[in-house]
Amino acid sequence: MSLIDCTTAYYLHKSRLWATILGVLIFSLLPLGARGAKPQEIAPSYAWTILPPLGLHEPADIDTSYVNYCMMSIPSAVSDAYATTGNYGNEGINMIWMERPAMSDFFFRDALAPYTPSLANQKFYNTRIPMTLLTYNTGGGKQTTQDLLSCRFSANANKRTQVGAMVDYLYSKGMYNYQADKHLNWGFSGSYMGDRFEFQGFWVHYNMLNKENGGITNDLYITDPAEVQGGSTSIDTKTIPTNLSSAHSKIVGGELYLNSRYKVGHWREERDENDSVIAREYIPVTSFVWTLNYKDGKHLFRNDASGEATNFWDATYLDPTKTRDRTTYSTITNTLGISLLEGFHKYAKAGLGAYITHQLRSYHQTLDTVYRMDPVPETLTPYPVSRVKEKQKDNLLWVGAQLTKQHGSLLTYEGTAELGIAGPVAADIKVDGRLSTKFFLLRDSVTITAFGTFTNQEAPYLMNHYVSNHFIWDNDFGKERRFRIGGTLIVPFSFTKITAAVENVQNYVYFDDNSLPAQEGSSIQILSLQLQQNFKWRGLHWDNRLTYQTSSNDRVIPLPKFAVYSNLYVLFKVAKVLSVQLGVDCDYYTKYKGLAYQPATMSFHTQNEVEVGGFPMMNLYANFHLSRARFYLLYSHFNKGMFGKDDYFSLPHYPLN
Repeated sequence: MSLIDCTTAYYLHKSRLWATILGVLIFSLLPLGARGAKPQEIAPSYAWTILPPLGLHEPADIDTSYVNYCMMSIPSAVSDAYATTGNYGNEGINMIWMERPAMSDFFFRDALAPYTPSLANQKFYNTRIPMTLLTYNTGGGKQTTQDLLSCRFSANANKRTQVGAMVDYLYSKGMYNYQADKHLNWGFSGSYMGDRFEFQGFWVHYNMLNKENGGITNDLYITDPAEVQGGSTSIDTKTIPTNLSSAHSKIVGGELYLNSRYKVGHWREERDENDSVIAREYIPVTSFVWTLNYKDGKHLFRNDASGEATNFWDATYLDPTKTRDRTTYSTITNTLGISLLEGFHKYAKAGLGAYITHQLRSYHQTLDTVYRMDPVPETLTPYPVSRVKEKQKDNLLWVGAQLTKQHGSLLTYEGTAELGIAGPVAADIKVDGRLSTKFFLLRDSVTITAFGTFTNQEAPYLMNHYVSNHFIWDNDFGKERRFRIGGTLIVPFSFTKITAAVENVQNYVYFDDNSLPAQEGSSIQILSLQLQQNFKWRGLHWDNRLTYQTSSNDRVIPLPKFAVYSNLYVLFKVAKVLSVQLGVDCDYYTKYKGLAYQPATMSFHTQNEVEVGGFPMMNLYANFHLSRARFYLLYSHFNKGMFGKDDYFSLPHYPLN
């Protein structure tokens, strides 16, 4: 037998059927030799992700569902309130606060996190027989094409050993000038799950090039085109002028993760009435863990139009004729741990581990040559600070402990506590945990989960020290403190999920109205309430998600107060073989003075002039599943010009498609 999931998609009116057919044929041939084999008992396939820092397994889904499959091709699929520069694969930020990760130590990469392979989204598969998930999506016209080719492959050498590979290629020109992007991500993975020894590891590489247009020059081209076109209401979006035409951002990097575990224990034997051994099971008691995690990244920003730069940026520090900013980053992290494994004895209801982590971190920034000039040329802006070092290396050290209970029908939990003891992270604290329990109500299982996090951590190095052609800063920010608690209630029989959370943030580090790092010393409170309520009657479904959130300081942390996602669809079958989902969905969030985007640093900063949001983004779609293929048709933003104001900006001056 073979297991092949060949995923095909058609987006709007453009069809590239030949590429899909070719890809399907190529990947279908991979397991061809197994087709003639006799039917045999096959163990169920499964997938997992990794729970840091000791590499525990978290169960994950194998994505083969056709329901809502088409949503993978639009930026709003990332979040119910996703602020983006517009094109699929462009920069964006999640405006649902409780879903937004904290700023990383290489913040350029954060803007493209939904499209970047990493430990956070790496999946391992055990399928026993070869599995291929092949996806091809296409849409738009000749000048606005959007193509995505994606493949996931996994195969087992035996029941313990697995290897995998992945590749994603995205090319999208976008609806507006100078916003095209091209991404190529690829990687390999492997795992071995033995009685005494376990291994899981991967290598991923990403190369993402995005053009930067700086937004359109006049929002009236979208909101009232007749006013700027002498009465004409129709407009070719490719003719709308933009602030930049020769600017590019490029993010290149990779991640190597190797996790090894050696388990010490004993054999448990099962004997028959004649005292003969009929089964043996190895019971691990203690495990020794070593994890190696290497990450590197490079951010390049280039702009060749000096005249546009003068109009767009307030300062030019290094070169008035062109911009060639280059920032690189790398870390190599080693973790040594020891853990008592959950379930080795009937009284050992939890797993307990301790670990020590060392990290060597380095940064290289744009070469700063102007400080050597005397006098400084009049064409350059005087330095706002003293010279910033181009190179920096740090040795960081943490110790930590982890308590987990991943198995059990009534109670599961996990908690990790970590303390920085050397380097800039000295006195850093990170504690997070989750506890989940179930009880029966009306013959169904109701789940209640509580979660909490406390962090007291250094500000990212690049928020303290940075040099480039248009931005230079040298700060000494204090540690940022965050405390979050919340809970989730899931009631399956009524299709209800309720989540409530509150967070207090002190010494929050952010980008201010001038696109410069700043730190807010006072405490900011964020309250979030989310209701997910679905309805079902036979084949008719209506799925809804409503989020309310409020910030006590919306000048520093601006958030839309309400975000709504609603999806109305019907499921049915044709001739008992073709599964169909027909529907319409809608994203909406209230107006607020949202963040603005700075292309030179790929960052999002506060502003107090322009409101965004307050528009419905609606999609008509049809998803299909036939045998081992799924495919779709999607008409995105079909309501433009029909109802809802033409004010579809999720970032100031960056209209959506």
